[in-house]
Amino acid sequence: MRDRFTIVDWAKEERPREKFLARGAESLSDAELLAILIRAGNRDENAIDLARKILRGAGNSLKNLSRFSFEDFRKFKGIGVGKALSIMASFELARRGQIENATPLNQIYSSSVAAENVIPVLKDLQHEECWVLYLNKSNRLLGRERVFVGGFDSTVVDIRIILRNALARNACHIILAHNHPSGNRYAGEADKIQTAKLKKAAQMCEIELLDHLIVAGENYFSFADEGLL
Repeated sequence: MRDRFTIVDWAKEERPREKFLARGAESLSDAELLAILIRAGNRDENAIDLARKILRGAGNSLKNLSRFSFEDFRKFKGIGVGKALSIMASFELARRGQIENATPLNQIYSSSVAAENVIPVLKDLQHEECWVLYLNKSNRLLGRERVFVGGFDSTVVDIRIILRNALARNACHIILAHNHPSGNRYAGEADKIQTAKLKKAAQMCEIELLDHLIVAGENYFSFADEGLL
């Protein structure tokens, strides 16, 4: 005989999946939505109780939860590899949707306009990524891509990749952007040195480095605005 009150004991209309189908996703709490992802709890907790515990571990903040690592999720009893990856995948899909729905840009004429294109990509990452915007001679956006993941201790190979891709797109200008997960938006010495290297190498290919943005959350630092280019 079961002595634990589980979700199957609830009224059908109050179970997360049935509630989702009957009333829509917006009718569910954060814990209920998370419970659908994790599907089942553990021996001591049903899926919603476990979801609430996970949310408390994130300070009841979805933003904090989106930054949880695989190891962070695995600390909770009942969260195995599959469940941890499901939750992380859902946040990654949401992030990609935000990027896809970012205001499309035809022409980049200032650091603030460039920032609108890269902040959604970089603001919530817990690791460093470097992206490049490729522009034609009229500063119209030709494309945007991630060129590497990790620190910004660029090597000559990284610079070659950037310039090779720029030449393949017939870009005349490029804008570099990377993030500081620490939240400090200001440029360090390594940032300045590597920016100077890229600018010099780009000039040899008749490509102009228009700016280098450092993103820290919703804020950014512009090399161009600060007169560092």
